[in-house]
Amino acid sequence: MFRISQFIRELDNPVAPGPRRNPPGPVVIWNLIRRCNLTCKHCYSISADTDFAGELSTDEVYRVMDDLKAFRVPVLILSGGEPLLRPDIFDIGRRAKGMGFYVGLSTNGTLIGRHNIDAIAQIGFDYVGVSLDGIGDTHDRFRRMAGAFDASLAGIRLCHERGLKVGVRYTMTEDNAHDLPGLLRLVEDEGIDKFYFSHLNYAGRGNKYRADDARHQTTRQAMDLLFDTCLDRQRRGLAHEFVTGNNDADGIYLMHWVAQRFPQHLERVTARLRQWGGNASGVNVANIDNLGVVHPDTMWWHESLGNVRERPFSAIWSDLSNPLMAGLRQHPRALRGRCGQCAWLDICNGSSRVRAGQITGDVWSEDPGCYLSDQEIGLAEGAAGERVRTTPYIPLRREPAQTVTR
Repeated sequence: MFRISQFIRELDNPVAPGPRRNPPGPVVIWNLIRRCNLTCKHCYSISADTDFAGELSTDEVYRVMDDLKAFRVPVLILSGGEPLLRPDIFDIGRRAKGMGFYVGLSTNGTLIGRHNIDAIAQIGFDYVGVSLDGIGDTHDRFRRMAGAFDASLAGIRLCHERGLKVGVRYTMTEDNAHDLPGLLRLVEDEGIDKFYFSHLNYAGRGNKYRADDARHQTTRQAMDLLFDTCLDRQRRGLAHEFVTGNNDADGIYLMHWVAQRFPQHLERVTARLRQWGGNASGVNVANIDNLGVVHPDTMWWHESLGNVRERPFSAIWSDLSNPLMAGLRQHPRALRGRCGQCAWLDICNGSSRVRAGQITGDVWSEDPGCYLSDQEIGLAEGAAGERVRTTPYIPLRREPAQTVTR
C-alpha cells in the first residue's frame, strides 16, 4: 500500500528520512468466507452466492487468532466473499478487538442496514472499507446487481452516522476511469475518511478481464488527479486519507510529480520513498483464505504456502525454504527484464509479481502494469536495439510551486 497522504503532507511539514523498518508482524487479510451476494467482474476470490465447503469453523478461527497474536500480527482485515454473510462474524470481530488487534471490516456495503448497524458499531471496528467502482449505474454494472450503488452508499452513511472510520475502495479500469472525478467529489461531500485507489491485479476474475485494464496514459492522468486532489484537500484542512495499492510504480511517479512541482523537496522525498521500499507482498502483508490456506497476499490464491489446519501461521510465514517466499523477502528483489534494470527498483521493489507471472509465466519478470517510460526509470535503447542503463530523466521545474485550487 502506498500512502499518498503521508508523502503529500510532508511537503508542508518535512520529516527527515530514517532507517527502513518492518512492523513486528504482517498485516493479515483474512477471507473468512467465500460466499458473496455479488459476482463482481474483478473479484480475486471468484466468489458467488453459494456455500463453499471446508471453511474454517469458529473454533479453528479462534485458534489461528491466538497464534497470530503470539506472532505479533498487529492488524486483522476481516474479508470475504462478503464477511457479513458469515453467522459468527460479530463474535470473531468482538474477540479480535478484545485481543488488541486493529480490526478492519472489508465489505461491499450492501448488507449494512438498520438491522445490523448497532452490532457493527458496538464492536467498534477500527475501519470499515466499502468497495465502489463508480457512480450509480457504473458501479451496478461492475457489481452485476441493480441498486448496488445505492445500497452501498446507504451502508457507508450508516457507518458514518455511528462514528466509524469509513473508506471507499475503487479499482480502476478503462471502463470506469471516467467516474474517478465523481468518486473523489463523493468522498468529500459525504465526509468519507479514506479513498483507496486500486490498480487492477490479474488474479481471479481480474485475470479474465485484464484486457480491460487501464491504459498507461489513463493511469498517469489518474495519479496526477489523486496527487493534486490530496494536496488541495490537505491545504483546505480536510483530513481525507488517500492511498493506492497493487502498483508500487506510484511511488516513482510521485517522485517525478514532486520534481516538477516541489523540486526543493526532491532529494528528501526520494530518500523517504526508499525508506518505504515498495511492494511488501510476502513480507508485511499476508493472506489466509476461507479454507485456511496461507498466501503471500490476497492476489496469490494460485500459490499455497501451507494450511493453518496443518501448521501454525507463524511457522508457515517464517519458513523461507519456499523459493517464492525467499524471493519475495529480498529487498530489492532479484528481478529480470525491465524491472531488473530499473534505476528505482529499491523504491518500487518490482511491484506486482502476480501480473508478471500471469503474463510471462515468470513471477520474477517485469511487471506489465508499470506505466513509467524507459526514460523515467533510467533505460535507453542500445546500439543493437536492446535496453541499457542510463541516467534516469527527472525534469526539474525551477519556478516556485503553485498552490492547487479546486
